[in-house]
Amino acid sequence: MAETTLDRGAAEAIAGGWHGDPFGVLGPHKVARGWEVRAFVPGAERLWLVTGRTEVEAMPYPGLPGLFTCTLARKATYRFRAEGHGNTWQFDDPYRFGPVLGELDEYLLGEGSHRRLWQALGAHVMCHEGVDGVHFAVWAPNAERVSVVGDFNVWDGRRNPMRRRGATGVWEIFMPGLGEGVAYKYEIRGPGGAVMPLKADPVGFGSEHPPATASVVRTIRGDWHDKVWMDSRAARHGIDAPISVYEVHLGSWRRAPGNRMLSYLELADQLVDYAAEMGFTHIECLPVSEYPFDGSWGYQPVGMFAPTIRHGTPSEFRAFVDAAHRRGLGVILDWVPGHFPTDPHGLGRFDGTALYEHEDPREGFHQDWNTLIYNYGRVEVKNYLVSNALYWLEEYHIDGLRVDAVASMLYRDYSRKPGEWIPNKDGGRENYEAIDVLRSMNVTAYGDCPGIMTIAEESTAFPGVSRPANWGGLGFGFKWNMGWMNDTLSYMQKDPIYRKYHHHQMTFGLVYAWSENYILPISHDEVVHGKGSMLSKMPGNAWERFANLRAYYGFMWAHPGKKLLFMGQEFAQGAEWNHNRSLDWHQLDIAEHRGMQSLVRDLNRIYRETRALHVNDTRPEGFAWIESNDAEAGVYAWVRKGEEGDRPVVAVVNMTPLERQYRLGLPHPGKWTEILNTDAAIYGGGNRGNLGGVTTEPTPWHGLPQSALVTLPPLSAVYLQQG
Repeated sequence: MAETTLDRGAAEAIAGGWHGDPFGVLGPHKVARGWEVRAFVPGAERLWLVTGRTEVEAMPYPGLPGLFTCTLARKATYRFRAEGHGNTWQFDDPYRFGPVLGELDEYLLGEGSHRRLWQALGAHVMCHEGVDGVHFAVWAPNAERVSVVGDFNVWDGRRNPMRRRGATGVWEIFMPGLGEGVAYKYEIRGPGGAVMPLKADPVGFGSEHPPATASVVRTIRGDWHDKVWMDSRAARHGIDAPISVYEVHLGSWRRAPGNRMLSYLELADQLVDYAAEMGFTHIECLPVSEYPFDGSWGYQPVGMFAPTIRHGTPSEFRAFVDAAHRRGLGVILDWVPGHFPTDPHGLGRFDGTALYEHEDPREGFHQDWNTLIYNYGRVEVKNYLVSNALYWLEEYHIDGLRVDAVASMLYRDYSRKPGEWIPNKDGGRENYEAIDVLRSMNVTAYGDCPGIMTIAEESTAFPGVSRPANWGGLGFGFKWNMGWMNDTLSYMQKDPIYRKYHHHQMTFGLVYAWSENYILPISHDEVVHGKGSMLSKMPGNAWERFANLRAYYGFMWAHPGKKLLFMGQEFAQGAEWNHNRSLDWHQLDIAEHRGMQSLVRDLNRIYRETRALHVNDTRPEGFAWIESNDAEAGVYAWVRKGEEGDRPVVAVVNMTPLERQYRLGLPHPGKWTEILNTDAAIYGGGNRGNLGGVTTEPTPWHGLPQSALVTLPPLSAVYLQQG
């Protein structure tokens, strides 16, 4: 056999695992006398090239066990057969395959403008050059060497170092013979040869079950049966549509025997049916992107492209979304671009440098959560986040993204003391780069996926959160009204005897109600960390607590703004939420809890069916106060108006434990039908009301030319509709 042309230094670098260009050494190479094939197969004592029916034995490289060379007269397709330690095995050589990524991919990746990043990076099952396998690609621009590792190569980073794609910082390799379900990570040598902890794939589509942390090869494409929904959803997401959101933590909505979490397929049956029967229009899931720590509820994600394996595979998650759509329900995901955890297998110092995060902790570390902040000013990081948003909308038909902790992104001094933050280029506190990422995400999402909606959880008065980006806004469709939630809950928690001193906490939301497209949120944050459940927040004896909560929900559903209620609050769960166990469904054996559930079901139905209660949720012409100042009586009354021809609705709420015969001005003469009374016996109330409705008298009241005497049960909300 002829002597090898392989340079000794290159051979030692391959065997030592520090060569930065393995495809320049391994695989077939043209030499003067034909082709030389080089292979590094640790554990092999002998190696043959198999071409058709011919086998040619390779020559061991002197002094470097596992390294072989073999000369062929002409280039040929081949496989390897190896022997070692009493075993024999055959395999295709990854280093005989050409690149998968094309020139356009390379250009867009280098520019940081690859809108569908997941189509280039990650792990893709494919047939390449006639052979089935998996293509791996990862961005690690400062690495000296990147290898894919797994059981398939005994987690040995020397065996499958990847090909670097020029100046893009992307490394790739096609691994023949691998397929769906293979666990893998990346072994990265950073600058100076520093070996990093094994890293999960930032664009991996699947993960192992925690506490294991490897990525898993998964296919994400599949069949959909939701065309009717997809064709009609745009009309369901407009500012004039009824939107009532059921916020759910999938791991604790309901548990199977043995305290097992439900699978996506079980949720597709049980949760979807329940939410539809309750009259909600959307299910909002706390984050499903893979996360290591159960106690984070998903808000510290590591696998941004991987639906959590806690409930099943990507195809099963797709089936859950599909089932919701076929029942007429939208699916919203909580999306977390604000920070990521420091877990060693995650994004932190991914290639040995501060790649996804900032080097300076004054810009790159969240003290509140001990997490890292994305470097939004880096084009590749911006591309990663914007592409991730598009991924969920396109690949999983997600209908909306609710962006978590937007305030923490908008301000450089968020939860920081003087000296702990770095001002922007103009000396201010606004984070221009994060603002640009949010705008770009919204422009891309609405532009590429018409009919979706984006929602901001934003707790400050930052202007224009739900205004279009080309008008100077952030471009969100809706914003959570955190101020309304804080003010009204503060009022409701007070004993009714003191409420008259805080009367305008309930009216203040109308001062700014039209400044954004608001959703009124009673979210998971209000029923954890010792805050108690909604029921336990209410004052009074047992009956009064339920009555207060019924009145509050009545107030909320008639108030301008879309609705959101966290799971368990629709039946007034007594205990605060615990993510480690199921909701207390057994409480529905108690009449008062069943009554609350019935009320929320009816509120949703009336809200959906009554145009006056939703078409002008975000416009001032849909609202007028009748009585906003009667603090002594604790009464609020207002009219909701739709468009021309829509019958108006008057809501009147009594926040004291006294029944009142209350003269109420009404905007139109004639009969007003009582369409809802939270004191109805079916809801657990005392069944006091107006015997189906009231008829006006020509007695001017509340500045209106006619009025009626209305019975207001204690701690109740009453809806009256004209006609």
